Amino acid sequence: MKIAERGNPAMRSWLDRQGLRLVAKPYLSGAFATQQLLERLTVEKAPLRDLTAGYGGGINSGPLFRRVYVTAPEHSVPFVGSKDMLVADLSSLPRLKKADAESSSLHYLELQPGMTMISRSGFNAGRRAYVRPDMGGFWSSEDVIKVTPDQNKIKAGYLYTFLWSRFGEVLVRGGVYGSAIRHIAPDHIEEIRVPRFGEAVEKEIHELMEEAASLRAAFQSGVNRATRDLFETAGLADLLDLRWHEQGRDLGFPQRGVDATTLRALNFQPRAQKILRRLGEVEHVTLGEVCKGGQMSRGLRFPRVDGEPGDTYSYRLVGQRQAFWLRPEGRWISKAHTSKEVLAEDETVLIAARGTLGENEVYGRSILVTGAWSGHAYSEDFLRLRSGLSGFSGAYLSALLRSEPMFRVLRSCSTGGKQQDIHLDLCAGIPVPTLTEKDRERVAGTVRQAYSQRDEADRREDQALTRLEEVVAQHAGGTS
Repeated sequence: MKIAERGNPAMRSWLDRQGLRLVAKPYLSGAFATQQLLERLTVEKAPLRDLTAGYGGGINSGPLFRRVYVTAPEHSVPFVGSKDMLVADLSSLPRLKKADAESSSLHYLELQPGMTMISRSGFNAGRRAYVRPDMGGFWSSEDVIKVTPDQNKIKAGYLYTFLWSRFGEVLVRGGVYGSAIRHIAPDHIEEIRVPRFGEAVEKEIHELMEEAASLRAAFQSGVNRATRDLFETAGLADLLDLRWHEQGRDLGFPQRGVDATTLRALNFQPRAQKILRRLGEVEHVTLGEVCKGGQMSRGLRFPRVDGEPGDTYSYRLVGQRQAFWLRPEGRWISKAHTSKEVLAEDETVLIAARGTLGENEVYGRSILVTGAWSGHAYSEDFLRLRSGLSGFSGAYLSALLRSEPMFRVLRSCSTGGKQQDIHLDLCAGIPVPTLTEKDRERVAGTVRQAYSQRDEADRREDQALTRLEEVVAQHAGGTS
């Protein structure tokens, strides 16, 4: 049961401001306490609209429009929606037709590094993300509000840090309206008062956030480079330019040698079989052989008993959707009621193994659990792969399994009806290129460095938030 903090109890005056609503949630959420803290600040506070510049005054979202998706990179641009803006690996984003994106009606939806993105509708309404250096040239959907800082008035990293902090959380989400489908409009946030703490402090926070953004871009570059290195070294560079949808649909194909393993047509998909044949043409071992003595199984089913967020007696529970975000959010569960089997050992590859076959669904996508993410609990919906074969590390497997060809192969291993699952026997037969030990170590080293940069980006963001908390407390005349 959640209770009010002893040092910051709900006040009678707060009830007046809520029309005497005797509902506990607004008072226990911390929103009122945070608003009171901001009101006590003794520094200048400028309206957000006075700190932005650009199209629509620098705070804008796009119009509703017909989306035409294209797979050819030369004729398309990466397209970021309200869910996609939260993901860590941008390599699987949908792509919008370039001619439409650059048209006079949509050209201003192009993202620029340093912008703050705010999701404006649906389940994710009010979430914030920073446009990092490698996102220049991406386009955003109409469900994303873009806040473009006036570089002559405020540092981009500082503005984002404030909007992303618990202070910004209250102010941004205070503009959410609607019940079944929640919304935020650009004019609902333009009056947010942004505290100004002086050039030195704001520059310090800005630089920390910019360093974090650069590290996230380095992570993306690193995992992409590792995957390309693996395929090119194996002599499989042709698979990197897969052009899956340009190969035509798999209709009316014969299949011989069927046994009791499966009778499902999708499991014999000619386009996927072509990938498997190419993998089988190079020196390889099977995925089942790599995981023998390690792990290849679905996660443990377990009861969820809620725990206190951030408490040493609780695990953060990461589900399929959140596993692909920049930073996981959501439920905390009690360690006392949870088996340690819900954790994942270092360099375990997790594959989202339950879902549907929609192009933008995470089903079939993979992540590597390492570093700071090793302390989280993971739901039973993941297929867990852990190497038991010497010389074949989880980092090396990750470089292979995150690729587009392997995503298509894993989906061809599907079983089930509406909700798909991955057939373990078919998955075990997937060829894994062996390369040389030196090549495998080089690829794995690139992946490890990339994930280390991702963890360091988290630390820089935490440092920026901590510094903001310090100066807010200093100018509010007390602790926050």
